[in-house]
Amino acid sequence: MLEVRQNHCFYLFNWDEPYEEQSRFFSPEFWREQDRILGSAQGRGTTWFLRTADLFGVNAALRHYYRGGFWGKINKDRYTFTSLERTRSFAEFRLLQRLYQAGLPVPKPLAAKVEKLPLGRYRADILTEKIENAQDLTVLLQTQTLSDAAWRRIGGLIRRLHDLQICHTDLNAHNILVQQFEAQEKYWLLDFDKCGQKSGDFWKAQNLARLKRSFLKETERMGIRFTEENWTMLLQGYGVKSLQA
Repeated sequence: MLEVRQNHCFYLFNWDEPYEEQSRFFSPEFWREQDRILGSAQGRGTTWFLRTADLFGVNAALRHYYRGGFWGKINKDRYTFTSLERTRSFAEFRLLQRLYQAGLPVPKPLAAKVEKLPLGRYRADILTEKIENAQDLTVLLQTQTLSDAAWRRIGGLIRRLHDLQICHTDLNAHNILVQQFEAQEKYWLLDFDKCGQKSGDFWKAQNLARLKRSFLKETERMGIRFTEENWTMLLQGYGVKSLQA
């Protein structure tokens, strides 16, 4: 692990020896010059998918942090700086590293950047593993159903996260990826921005209830194939019969 400071920029790199021009790894233009851009996805901003397996052992996803909602229209990507470890990119990097080392199916963190700005502000970027041959769970559920065993695996995955006392503050159907290979499926959790550790158990049922609401919303909006029986199987995998949220 390398921690580097260059002028007003701070970096975390998940490798031991520095790469030439590694400070440019957060620039889409750098990767375009290298003819390494595989594609992109639109969300709050653009996530760039990069051909980096020969460099890092995995292909990568590059994301700049943007604000959402009303404030995002006024201040699209600047945040208040209090400490490096509480910045969006460093905090997500550290959490992903913890979960990855614990064996949870989350993208491996590769690098994080914080650029300090005047007036106590900063901007941030993160570079993580690109999950290959994977799609958003809601995309899959538009055309096919999942088996009972698959729903139980998803429930078990969330239970593993909760057993580590990690609250995914945006736990929804879009932040579950399905990776398909050789007639098998693996489920991944994504987007740990603003997530973190919580004590106690009171929040866990609320977290699950949030996930159920997202499935019900996408049943109406996208026509995904989701039923109460599916939810019962997910709860079985989690290890409970019902929710007390």
